[in-house]
Amino acid sequence: MTAVAVRLSPRVGVVMTLAAFLGLVAFFWPFVVAPGKFGSNYAPPLIFGVLLVLVLCVILSEIAEGGIDSKALAMLGVLSAVNAALRPLGAGTAGIETVFFVLVLAGRVYGPGFGFTLGCTSLFASALITGGVGPWMPYQMFGCAFVGMLAGFLPRATGRREVLMLAVYGSLSGYLFGFLLNLSFWPFSLDPNSSIAYLPGLPFTEQWHRYLAFDLATSLGWDTGRAVTNFVCVLLAGPAVLTTFRRAARRARFHAPVTFATPRTGETEPS
Repeated sequence: MTAVAVRLSPRVGVVMTLAAFLGLVAFFWPFVVAPGKFGSNYAPPLIFGVLLVLVLCVILSEIAEGGIDSKALAMLGVLSAVNAALRPLGAGTAGIETVFFVLVLAGRVYGPGFGFTLGCTSLFASALITGGVGPWMPYQMFGCAFVGMLAGFLPRATGRREVLMLAVYGSLSGYLFGFLLNLSFWPFSLDPNSSIAYLPGLPFTEQWHRYLAFDLATSLGWDTGRAVTNFVCVLLAGPAVLTTFRRAARRARFHAPVTFATPRTGETEPS
């Protein structure tokens, strides 16, 4: 059962689709813009990072304009705080990340719009607490937003099948997050003479093979730690957390219409 906590109106859907496209361009910029084209190898990630911040502001403002009510906003604040507190427990040591399993389960229960927003706010709050603010933060926020949003689009399932599906998705999302984040800094992280370094002007297929080799050589072990953490956390804590989230959704009754009863004859309004 999915309780949509954030309504996605047609306009918000269009904005999110355009934002997803811009986000993919921002991540895959090494295949679009050659380093040095803006006068500095570091200019493209900074430019796209600022663009991502602006895009996220537009999306969140669109969602806030009637797409999220006070109860969903309260839930968003609580889960963002929980994720911000959980993230330092793993601190990325050996790839262990404790923030993703809550994001996956919340996106599953409360819908893709909520998952997208929670991914943004969780990483933003965590960055403020841990001092992790930097040019990489917009990419991390957008990567987590993708993870939470896609969890809300997973097919229907119940019981153990649902938990297993979410555990497998959580594992795959660990690899996906690392794959996307590596793209943002790959072009200037290696000696150009390296066989896995980015070289402007190469055909796309050769460039792609170089990046895959870079990702496998430098990030596979780290991403595997994240994937295993997600799988184990969802498998062990998933049933209880899903039950808790759904109970909270039933009690909150997001977007329930507000009606005012007309006093019956003979009754007086309270003073």
